[in-house]
Amino acid sequence: MLALVLGDAASGKSEFAELLAMQWAPERYYIATMQVADAESQRRIERHRQMRMGKGFVTLERSLDLAGLQMPDIEGTERIALLECASTLLGNELYLPDGAAEKSWQAILAGVNNLQCQQAHLVVVSNCVFADGASLSPEMHEYLYQLGLLNQHLAAAADLVVEVCCGLPLYHKQSPLLKSP
Repeated sequence: MLALVLGDAASGKSEFAELLAMQWAPERYYIATMQVADAESQRRIERHRQMRMGKGFVTLERSLDLAGLQMPDIEGTERIALLECASTLLGNELYLPDGAAEKSWQAILAGVNNLQCQQAHLVVVSNCVFADGASLSPEMHEYLYQLGLLNQHLAAAADLVVEVCCGLPLYHKQSPLLKSP
């Protein structure tokens, strides 16, 4: 199963994604994509660590090259990977020196395919940042364009697409085989 969980900043999307992951499989991996760049990013990382404490997640740090990630191989246990988050990974792929640059969204889709080949379930968290009416730099325009393409392709492939707003899940696409959290 593939789920895409979308939302604005502080919308509750991460909490919802964790709850979904906890319901889907007993062996849980949290793929963290943010790099520590400043005090604010360090606070965000620490807040997410606190949120998932005691929930049985094993954290895997991966800021680039999701397609190269090999999950731990444990036989006989149903597993889930929670990718937090695709929009941060996109920024890394676009702007870090070893990133995929103009092919960033395709590189992330290849990474999602890689994880699906290794996992029974995958939950991908991504941001909705398209409503801001401010004028955009060329770099931000490129980021939003690629994020839009990435989210569209993920949604097309997903069994479940949920947008979280004010902590409330809004279901856009759901397989009849899934139970809602």
